[in-house]
Amino acid sequence: MKTKFLFLFAVLVFQSFSFAVADESHTITGRVTDTGGNPLAGARVVLKGTFKGTITDAGGIFKIENVREGDAQLIFSFIGYETKVIDLSVKSDTVVNIILTQTSVMTDDVVISATRAGSRAPLAYSNVDKTVLEKLGTASDMPYLLTLTPSFVETSEAGNGVGYTGMRIRGTDASRINVTIDGIPLNDPESQQVFWVDLPDLSSSVDNIQVQRGVGTSTNGAGAFGASINIQTRGIENEPFAGISSAAGSFGTFKNSITAGTGLLKDKFAFQMRFSDVKSDGYIRRTGSDHQSAFLSGLYRSGKSLIKANIILGREHTGIGWWGVPQEMLKTDRRYNPAGEYTDDQGITRYYDNESDNYSQDHYQLIFSRKLTDDLSFHTALRYTRGKGYYEEYKEDEPYTDYGLRNVRISDSTLFATDLIRRKWMANDFYGIVYSLKYNNEKVEASLGGGFNIFSGDHFGRIIWMQYPGSTERDHQWYLNNGEKREASMYGKMTATISPVVSLFGDLQYRYIN
Repeated sequence: MKTKFLFLFAVLVFQSFSFAVADESHTITGRVTDTGGNPLAGARVVLKGTFKGTITDAGGIFKIENVREGDAQLIFSFIGYETKVIDLSVKSDTVVNIILTQTSVMTDDVVISATRAGSRAPLAYSNVDKTVLEKLGTASDMPYLLTLTPSFVETSEAGNGVGYTGMRIRGTDASRINVTIDGIPLNDPESQQVFWVDLPDLSSSVDNIQVQRGVGTSTNGAGAFGASINIQTRGIENEPFAGISSAAGSFGTFKNSITAGTGLLKDKFAFQMRFSDVKSDGYIRRTGSDHQSAFLSGLYRSGKSLIKANIILGREHTGIGWWGVPQEMLKTDRRYNPAGEYTDDQGITRYYDNESDNYSQDHYQLIFSRKLTDDLSFHTALRYTRGKGYYEEYKEDEPYTDYGLRNVRISDSTLFATDLIRRKWMANDFYGIVYSLKYNNEKVEASLGGGFNIFSGDHFGRIIWMQYPGSTERDHQWYLNNGEKREASMYGKMTATISPVVSLFGDLQYRYIN
């Protein structure tokens, strides 16, 4: 009798599951246009209360599959347009065509509109919505979260997407990919790289991302010769919210984050915060990560004006793995890491435990936007970024002369080299201003903007331990130099719609670098 009961229970569970799946067999499709009938490519469509959402294609078409039968709400939003919420009763496949009107109240979407490709721009690009990032919900850095966009290749020194990660778009390396956050340049002014490890769990504070492939539109910061990535941070939430999320993965990977926000207070103020902790052992040996980050944002909106302040803080402690795995060891020990390897006095191979990279990077942004007319808006932002940190490494048989030191004499012997532990430091300041004037109506979309940035970076090295120090003191500094860079740019771009199938696009930029 017990066996029959268990069998009946299993059948009931299976049937319930089958009916649940059947309830999610409906599809919602439609088209999003402006008041002139022009398609809005890249408009966001979200099924409220779920993780289901999508972005409209070049024709303004969207499709959401596997929707449960019953009452539902669709939320339509697009930069510079009023958000629209539609109530539906889903009983079968449904078609919803929506017309969005331009907003008369300033929203934080306009902050990034001048640096993005518009719906009519003749460029290859993909828009990634926060619902996609939330579905992934991993501790991986940004390149691993964008890997499903076309022509995108990601790499990871630790082998599991946490720690130092890299990317290529259409074969172009990261030094030729322009990255901005809310229209503010993120690329390192010296190397032109973006070190995502310095901003752990940034995706938890992102609203949407546009990835442009190939030569991108004019933007702030490094030239977009190969591609560009434009990130918009989390926008205004009308209702208060709070949440705790955790994720776990292979190789001791854990991510914990806390988010909270006030919602829109008195239709004017909004505040939000996020704190994250990410830890991982890494797939490659001794490439563990111990990262912390915070995102704090405050917003004031009054009629046609908006002021927004962002603080983004990042701390990273990462085991060095940038030497890679030698080809001859790929078949025998794929997790091998030569970093920190040395031979002791007994001839035994050992590894220095603290072969690591340690860095902090803090971003401070003050953004102002104002809608001058229904078609014209102005945006400007001040920024300051402070970075400081070092990487520590064990070096064998290093000549004293390479560090400006005299050879050490012990009894009747002269030592010309020694094992040592050194730290190479960086301390950087990066500040500037960006601005743009944006015009947009049914026929013409135009932007005029630019920016001015100053970078100053100190580089110095210190020895913290020597096997045979002689008279050398701890923290001996063997080099110190400074790099400075000033950059100014202006750009203008315009898209004119001649007919529903013909449009003209022009883009011109001037850059000065010293």
